[in-house]
Amino acid sequence: MRVIVGRIGRPHGIRGEVVIGVRTDEPDLRFTVGATLSSGPTPDGDNPSGQLTVASARWHSGQLLVTFAGITDRTAAGELTGSWLSVDSSQLPATVDPDEFRDHELIGLSVRTSAGEAVGVVTDVLHYGQDLLVVRPPDGREHLVPFVKAIVPEVDVAAGLLVIDPPPGLLDPAQAE
Repeated sequence: MRVIVGRIGRPHGIRGEVVIGVRTDEPDLRFTVGATLSSGPTPDGDNPSGQLTVASARWHSGQLLVTFAGITDRTAAGELTGSWLSVDSSQLPATVDPDEFRDHELIGLSVRTSAGEAVGVVTDVLHYGQDLLVVRPPDGREHLVPFVKAIVPEVDVAAGLLVIDPPPGLLDPAQAE
């Protein structure tokens, strides 16, 4: 599975540097000199169209500026604008914290309540002020489940299961107190 790590923005200067919209918690690891990234126009990262190798990377005014091998001028850099950058999930190091999960590990997990009722499948993870799991039941609706220990007491990636203990009204607004 491909994991999005960034998106190429506008060129910076005349020597082929581009601004990177970072989409990873580990930008210094992902954009190190020599790192190879898949590039493509699609936001899902599943159909990369090429490979780019990082030639240089630096932070400037809070923005990550990257030069890729073979991209030596502003015109060539401008042609990359809007391309998504991804890596294969097998390249990511294992997480050390047992309560830390990457989005791609959660997407696709079956969701059941603590009482054993099937709820649906995790289809996305949203990162706003609060991390939210998007759970889609068979009827096609969507539930937004806050990803907190009180509501999601168990995550078993190996078993493909996520257990939730929803408060009244979370899955059925008619049951709200």
